[in-house]
Amino acid sequence: MSRVLAVAPVLPGPAYPQEQVAGVIVPLLAADGPRRELTRRLHAASGVRTRHLALPLDDYAGLTGFADANAHFAREGTALAERACREALAAAGLGPQDVDLLFFTSVTGIGAPSIDALLVGRLGLRADVRRVPSFGLGCAGGAAGLAHLHEHLVGHPDQVALLVSVELCSLTFQRDDASTANLVSSGLFGDGASAVVVAGDDVAPPPGRPAPHVVGTRSRLYPGTERHLGWDVRDTGFGIVLSAELPQLLRAHLAGDVKDLLSARGLEPDDVGTWVVHAGGPKIVDAVRDALDLPEAALARTRATLAAEGNLSSSSVLHVLAATLDDDAPPPGGWAVLMAFGPGVAVELVLLRGAPVAGGRA
Repeated sequence: MSRVLAVAPVLPGPAYPQEQVAGVIVPLLAADGPRRELTRRLHAASGVRTRHLALPLDDYAGLTGFADANAHFAREGTALAERACREALAAAGLGPQDVDLLFFTSVTGIGAPSIDALLVGRLGLRADVRRVPSFGLGCAGGAAGLAHLHEHLVGHPDQVALLVSVELCSLTFQRDDASTANLVSSGLFGDGASAVVVAGDDVAPPPGRPAPHVVGTRSRLYPGTERHLGWDVRDTGFGIVLSAELPQLLRAHLAGDVKDLLSARGLEPDDVGTWVVHAGGPKIVDAVRDALDLPEAALARTRATLAAEGNLSSSSVLHVLAATLDDDAPPPGGWAVLMAFGPGVAVELVLLRGAPVAGGRA
């Protein structure tokens, strides 16, 4: 197994009320009155109260195109990633030289060298650190990254791995695009980053902190769903692909996928006391609730994260994980399932089990 030693969620700038964001962003997306009014209604129904943005709100009107937005991604994203990594390593009681594997995921900007390479010098990581940059996993990237780290650490129990997610979704909004998908996304997605320190079983967890074990993982790709979720790559950047059928897809298939994950350990959904669910939006969270027959209380942290931050793509589920650990969940011996959904359509599932707090209560 492997253990989650620390999670550090970070957010840029101040929290903007949703209505203030709409006042600036909506005129950039929709020129005519009816579409502007629709956008405001979509923003109000998004489940989002506040969002953090990579740039000052008034700067978005001055973005000149994809190259300009991507330059902001490289600069602001690297700074956020460095901050998250420093906080996560400090919480884990480790230093940059302890990191053996660095997994970086983002779907809102590109670069070569990618942000993970820039972090090596800025953090003081070893020159021989193994890097795995990932683009295309989308909102599932945080969960998938956690699964990849676990699989590596099972074979390297004396090593430490660092998962870094950076998503600056506001830089992808398409100006003068009044499609419903773009209008919905403009009210749903926020900006943020996160870093997670995961270690093999031979690495001691920090005293006084929960360090749940990663016990198992499962991936599922639904055939024929390529146009349900993802990007259309345009001259102007990343255009959102977002199908209204996605919630129904999860209602139809998610329960079976979760049962397959659990049955390998002789478990049933009723054995799981903690659910760490990607804050994909109200309809996505409702679909998870319905598919798994969960009480609304099981999704409280997900809905709170959505309301305070918006959907942070791959970072979203890691922010929910941080809130879960802050609540001392799962308890020692208790089970948790972490899940996120990305382009493909793909579902990424991670099974966690609570461990006693090191140097603290049993």
